[in-house]
Amino acid sequence: MPAMFNGSLTALITPMKADGAVDEKAFQDFVKWQIDEGTHGLIPVGTTGESPTLSHDEHERVIDLCLEVAKPRNIPVIAGTGSNNTAEAISLTRHAAEVGADAALVVTPYYNKPSQEGLYQHYKAIAEATDIPIIIYNIPGRSVIDMSVATMARLAKDFSNIVGVKDATADLSRPLATRLAIGEDFCQLSGEDATIAGFLAQGGHGCISVSSNVAPGLCSRLHVAWQNKDWDEFARLRDQLMPIHEAMFCESSPGPVKYAASLLGKANANGRLPVVEITDAGKAQVKAALEQAGLL
Repeated sequence: MPAMFNGSLTALITPMKADGAVDEKAFQDFVKWQIDEGTHGLIPVGTTGESPTLSHDEHERVIDLCLEVAKPRNIPVIAGTGSNNTAEAISLTRHAAEVGADAALVVTPYYNKPSQEGLYQHYKAIAEATDIPIIIYNIPGRSVIDMSVATMARLAKDFSNIVGVKDATADLSRPLATRLAIGEDFCQLSGEDATIAGFLAQGGHGCISVSSNVAPGLCSRLHVAWQNKDWDEFARLRDQLMPIHEAMFCESSPGPVKYAASLLGKANANGRLPVVEITDAGKAQVKAALEQAGLL
């Protein structure tokens, strides 16, 4: 059967008011804009959504707000529900299931640095606690640990609701190795915008994207071109988007993407500490990238 999710899926920012509170109206307006621009799926409260500094109530509220907009328009919502505390991850994942999210994005436990067996037991506990489809979020650069292909294959074999991975390793041998170990219906979503062409060519299905926060139409059309085998259009969009991909990570994310969203009039640039507004040099790079891509 085909992979459950594909195309351009946005790792949504969480707009904040000047006083640091979640800007609920700006967030829902942002979700509507994403859908209007052709985004294929939405990921609230991931890393880009500043989940580490949201309270549990805020975290769950942002998921609810996203679903209010997306569900009537049949756009998939993959809720960020990970934690380095297994019990906390179970609680957040159960909430996502109860309110109707299509899947949960569960990051590998950061800071604890569990073994491969620890990773297996963490996801086993979550998978047994709920029936919602689970996407493993493997991001060694932020979590310090790297789930092996063997551990992922073991989880996929043992639990039918572990259905895919967000792969932020930037290792382009990984999607092919995963495809061969688990099968082509195991959903593989890139977590690295700049390598998406290679990721798709190696058997990937889509991208959970930071860049699509500010270039949702371009990112959506890139994936449609791939699916339609329109290689000239795909190559044109790939090249057009590259300055955006570079600029979104010129400083620690989500600082650059929040500044970019502010230039587009979609949200304030401010994050929640320890996320701060980017430097003047970073702002210049972000603005130049938006202009070069024709977005400003």
